[in-house]
Amino acid sequence: MAARFTLFSQTLYFLGFSIRLLGGAYSYVFRRRRISFRLLILQILFTFVEALGITSLLALGLGAGVCAVGLPFLSRLSQERLIYTLLITMITRELGPLFTAIIISARSATAMATEVAGMVISHEVEAYISIGIDPIEYLGVPRFLGGTLSMLMLNSYFSFFGLGASFLVTQAFTPLPAGVYFHNLVQALSLPDILISLGKSLFCGMAVSTIALFEGFAVEHASTEVPVAGLRAVGASLIWCVAINLVFSILYYGAMG
Repeated sequence: MAARFTLFSQTLYFLGFSIRLLGGAYSYVFRRRRISFRLLILQILFTFVEALGITSLLALGLGAGVCAVGLPFLSRLSQERLIYTLLITMITRELGPLFTAIIISARSATAMATEVAGMVISHEVEAYISIGIDPIEYLGVPRFLGGTLSMLMLNSYFSFFGLGASFLVTQAFTPLPAGVYFHNLVQALSLPDILISLGKSLFCGMAVSTIALFEGFAVEHASTEVPVAGLRAVGASLIWCVAINLVFSILYYGAMG
């Protein structure tokens, strides 16, 4: 019974924390209460800019894999033109948002949770409270917005780079002028593909940032809680990101079929 009560109270605390975070983000964006703007820029720098290398590698590998497997198979069926639909489906709509969510969960969720947890353990958060500064608005909101924006930008970059790099791979199988390749690619791209991709990355970015901050603020006194908070943030973020991607895909295919 005690365990159930603890789980229930933690769930309520998480919901309350999420509401406060979203309220602070609303004020930050629409009411221009833009404190800690430097933290927002630093979060984007770490989460988006510094992740471009590994993202480029994964996007190139995914595009190359789709072309290497799909083109020979489709050629035997005389359906080479379907490779563009396959690229959009795999890179833009399905695996692109999931891969970027995994990258940010593995890199930034850990860093965000352990950084905030370290501030709690060192009593820095108490110092902010003692001088009348809300730590969630000052420390949490810029990181939340930075993580969410970074997820959107990194997913967009993944799609552009993956689809662009795939052009180089296709030349090994079916040499095409760049104009023809990108024209066919744009023809295969639809508005639902873009909206699904952006929706997945938006909700995944919000989930990862919220969970990381929640785990960071949830530590109490022991320094041994700091790495635990990081591990919990990564595990929960990955679960939520997979669930979000599944829900969007189910809704999309349910609406299509």
